[in-house]
Amino acid sequence: MKTGIVFLVCCFLSACSVTTPETAQWRGDNRDGIYNETGLLKEWPADGPQLLWHYDGLGEGHTSVSAANDKIYVTGMTDSAGILYVFDVQGNVLHKKTYGLEWNANFNGSRSTVTVDNGLLYIFSGRGVLYCLDQTTLKEVWKKDALNDFDGLNLMFGMTESPLIVGDVIYLTPGGVKNNFVALNKNTGELIWSSEGIQKPSTYCSPQYIDDAGMKLIVTAIDSSLVAFDATTGKLLWETDQKNPHGHSPNTPIYYKGQVFSTTGGGLGSMALRLTDGGRSFEKVWSHELDNKLGGAVKVGDYVYGSGERNRFWYCVDWNTGETKYKSGDFGVGNVIYADGMLYCYSDKGEVALVRATPEKFDLKGQFKVTLGTDQHWAHPVIYKGVLYVRHGNTLMAYKIS
Repeated sequence: MKTGIVFLVCCFLSACSVTTPETAQWRGDNRDGIYNETGLLKEWPADGPQLLWHYDGLGEGHTSVSAANDKIYVTGMTDSAGILYVFDVQGNVLHKKTYGLEWNANFNGSRSTVTVDNGLLYIFSGRGVLYCLDQTTLKEVWKKDALNDFDGLNLMFGMTESPLIVGDVIYLTPGGVKNNFVALNKNTGELIWSSEGIQKPSTYCSPQYIDDAGMKLIVTAIDSSLVAFDATTGKLLWETDQKNPHGHSPNTPIYYKGQVFSTTGGGLGSMALRLTDGGRSFEKVWSHELDNKLGGAVKVGDYVYGSGERNRFWYCVDWNTGETKYKSGDFGVGNVIYADGMLYCYSDKGEVALVRATPEKFDLKGQFKVTLGTDQHWAHPVIYKGVLYVRHGNTLMAYKIS
């Protein structure tokens, strides 16, 4: 009897010890640049945090990393071939996998962030091909060509969307006339529904999912518009202008309790929309000069933090009213993420800053210069288990920030 009890207890403990698969995607769990880390440094040494390791062989690309179950995933391009790299957290290369051709027409290299979900990896190439790979073997499970399979239209700088997964559905923006926005089965790639949407090309934006507005919907940018779709049927719910001089609106909208925030570059600024009628319509709440090009923004408490493109300042804006709390030129503009009370700002000039998230001022608590890597400083940093991962072209760097 005792032996049986011991056996059952051992089985229970063994089952509990199985590692729960982690997911990872573009800009954190909710695509909002917020990382739920604690115990992080509140101030950096004069020369910045400790560089734990770096890898200099990624090839060309602007992809941010994804991190799950102590593995780091990132893509690059060598001789026009897209390559997936898998690292352990010590910086050792565990695997390399060539998945297909990548973008080599301008600002060369990979774009889309790898999505990790339920044992599968998803990569969307700059040439418009969506690959699904087995997370363990890296063998191809399925692929879909958004340009040929769905008559999509590629963009001046290639496709950059990081596909959105909700449940068993993966959402993608081919940007075609008939298949403007589509939903696929994430396990097989089979088409669930297709929407004609606004029948205009995509615009580098990764969609946002909303499930508490009264109905389930997807909000994203297509061409020079911000649009909303019924996530279940693909019906276009509404469209509003979000014009940009170049038709570029790469920033994923931020959502919180009935309000959507979206920003675009070129001096045209930001807007906040309040969803009405269960998300089927909206009303404009405020607009602001914060005109982020491709670095995103973060909502912390009642405030939005981000930087401009033509308006080259860092801003803190009241989420509810649109009031400017501060406007600072103390640091170069770029992208931003948040964790544990602090903003992590990565400028397009290659500097990384630690800034206390407060509406009082741009409260700088440390900075350092990225001296490794190549080309533009566009990849968004990622925080995973007390480490800040910064990708600069050919190089991936890991900094200890805890």
